[in-house]
Amino acid sequence: MGLFTQLATLPLAPVRGVAWVMERVVETAENEYYDPAPVERELAELEKALLAGDIDEETFDRREDELLDRLDEIRAHVQGTDT
Repeated sequence: MGLFTQLATLPLAPVRGVAWVMERVVETAENEYYDPAPVERELAELEKALLAGDIDEETFDRREDELLDRLDEIRAHVQGTDT
């Protein structure tokens, strides 16, 4: 029966292959999107810019809030409690 099933569904093999590739692409994109490292790096760079006088306190606060919200989103996703 296994051989018959494989032969009968052979025309669907390209579709299954494309579906598998798409699943891997989505998985990779999600891993990159939910990676906290770039956000943490940006927070560090933001603080350096503030200390160097490149940005003002208001800009720092606004951008810091955005980045911290992003980190909260990432942590919620990792814990499985998507918001």
